[in-house]
Amino acid sequence: MSHLNPLEKRAAWSLALVFAFRMLGLFMLIPVFAIFGKDLIGFSPLWIGLAIGAYGLTQALLQIPMGWLSDKWGRKPVMLLGLSFFVLGSVVAALADSVYMVTFGRVLQGMGAISGAVMALASDITREEQRPKVMAIIGMTIGLSFTLAMVAGPAIAAASGLSGIFWCTALMAVIGVLLVWKVVPVAVSKAPASETLATKGQITALFRHPELLRLNFGVLVLHLLLTAIFVVLPTMLLQQRFVSEQHWQLYLPVLIAAFILMLPLMILASRKQQEKGYLLLAISLLIVSFVLILINQQLWSIALALLLFFVGFNYLEASMPALLSRIAPAGLKGTAMGTYASAQFFGAFLGGILGGAVASFSSGESLFAVAALIGLLWLAYASSMTMPARSQRLSLPVEVADEAAAAQLAQRLTQLHGVLEVTVVVAEQRLYLKVGQQHFDLAEAQSLVESSQKS
Repeated sequence: MSHLNPLEKRAAWSLALVFAFRMLGLFMLIPVFAIFGKDLIGFSPLWIGLAIGAYGLTQALLQIPMGWLSDKWGRKPVMLLGLSFFVLGSVVAALADSVYMVTFGRVLQGMGAISGAVMALASDITREEQRPKVMAIIGMTIGLSFTLAMVAGPAIAAASGLSGIFWCTALMAVIGVLLVWKVVPVAVSKAPASETLATKGQITALFRHPELLRLNFGVLVLHLLLTAIFVVLPTMLLQQRFVSEQHWQLYLPVLIAAFILMLPLMILASRKQQEKGYLLLAISLLIVSFVLILINQQLWSIALALLLFFVGFNYLEASMPALLSRIAPAGLKGTAMGTYASAQFFGAFLGGILGGAVASFSSGESLFAVAALIGLLWLAYASSMTMPARSQRLSLPVEVADEAAAAQLAQRLTQLHGVLEVTVVVAEQRLYLKVGQQHFDLAEAQSLVESSQKS
C-alpha cells in the first residue's frame, strides 16, 4: 500500500467496498434460505435451489456484455446501472410472498453483473506496476464478504426473517451506488481492453486452451458444489437440534479455522513449487468432507466436514485465479478472467438446480454422494493438468502499420532469450510479452522494438 498513490488508494478501497457490499448481499441468502423460505408460497427443495442459484445465471450471461457496455458508455454509468438492478431485485425479493417472486428478485440481482466494469476501472486508474496490489485488495474483500455473510445471514434472518436479509441487501446496494457516485474516482487513463475485459474474437480460442479449460471447469464445479450442499445443509443442522439462531456459532469458528489452515498450504505450494499436488489435495479434501457427512450426520461430524470443505474451498478459490493469470496468453489476461468469472457464476446456478433436484426426489444425504462423485470426476480431470512455468508479464507501446508488420515484430521477439509468448495488438498499438523470471533482458527487447520501428 505504501507504493500506491492517493488516487490508487482511493480506487482500491472504494471499489473493494462496492464489491464487498454486493457480494455480501448475494452470499447472505446461502446459509438461511432452506430454513426461512419454508413460509413462502410454492416452497419446495427444487425452488429453494433455483432461488439460491438464480443470480448465477444472469451473472454468467451478462458479465461479458456489461463489460463491453462499459467500454462504450464508461465504467461508472455501467456500475450505477448494475447496482440499480441489484437494488430493484433486492426490493422485489423483500416484498415477495412466494418463492417464485424471490427467484425473480434473485434474477434481477444477477443482472447487476459489474465485475468486469469494476476490474476495468481499477485497471484504468492504476499504474501497471501497482495494478496487482489493487486487484489483490479487491479480491481479498470477496473472501471476507463470504465469511461475514455466513455469519451475518443467520443472525439477520433470526431477527427479522427472510425479508430482513433482502432489505439489508438493498440498503448495502444503495450505499454501493453512493460510493460509485461520490467516492469512486473517474478514470483518468484507459488500460488496453484485452487486459481487462473479454473480447469477442478471442473467447473461442481461450475455450479451446486445454489448461484454461481445466481451470474454468474447476471453478464451475467448485461453486456448483458450494451452492448445492447449502440447499440441504441448514436443514441437516436443524435435524441435529441446532437451531437456526445458533448456526453462526458453527460457521464463524469453522471459517476462521479453515482460513488459518489454508495459509500453510499456500506457502508450501509456493515454496516447493508443487502447486499441482496441493491443488489435487484441496480437491480431495472436498471429496472427503462429503464422504464424512454421508457416513455420519451428527453435529461434530458436520462441523469437521465443513472445516475440511472450506480449507479446500479457500485454497482453490485463492490458487486457481493465480494459475489462470500465469497460463493466460500474453495480452489476454482480462479475456481469460472474463470467461473464468462466467464459469464461476454459471456453476452457482447449476449447483442450485442440482441441489434442489436431488433433494426433491431423494434424501439430503444422497446429495453428498452425488457431490462426492462430481468431486472424483474433477480430481481425475485435474490430475492431467500441466503447471505453467513462473513468468512475468510486460506491456510496451509500439508503432506497427499492419498485421504483417506486427507478425514480423512478434517473430523477432520470440527469438530473444527468456521470451515465452508475444502478442502484438495493432488496434491498441501495444505489445504484450510473457517472459521467464530469469534470463530475460528488457533493454534488449526495447532496443529490438525501437529498431523495427525505424526500419
